[in-house]
Amino acid sequence: MMTVTYIGLGSNLGDSRQILAEAVQKLATLGAVKTSRLYQSPPMGPQDQPNYLNAAVQLVTDLEPLALLDELQRFEQESGRVRLRRWGERTLDLDLLMYGEEQIQNERLTVPHIGVMERDFVLMPLLDLEANLQIKGQLLKDLPILQHPTLSVLDDGNWANI
Repeated sequence: MMTVTYIGLGSNLGDSRQILAEAVQKLATLGAVKTSRLYQSPPMGPQDQPNYLNAAVQLVTDLEPLALLDELQRFEQESGRVRLRRWGERTLDLDLLMYGEEQIQNERLTVPHIGVMERDFVLMPLLDLEANLQIKGQLLKDLPILQHPTLSVLDDGNWANI
């Protein structure tokens, strides 16, 4: 059975644009993908690090949630991901934001992702993909945080070359 999922992408180490494009190409091996615009945003955690590039992908896949999570973590490792500190720099961050309409909470996975509704750098790319997206009955486009976004659009086009 195919499920519509949404994955957040972030990077602020190395050639972030290239790293994110490669991540999208890897995601495309798991199912049909559609990409958001590419954004730049200030870091959420410590401010002594580079700005982030952010995007989101809609992935239609037949993978179960934990199998998908395993693939995302494998892609992060292949990109040389290191966790230097909490909310610190990273070469690649792939977050499973939504998995169909499911609500999942276990030791490895919380879906919808815990911070979706408070983070403009997650919300704006998601809304590029689906303008009327809802989480638990809340239309994301109506959230107050979107009235004063902190991010800027870097690329409207087909930046991921898929």
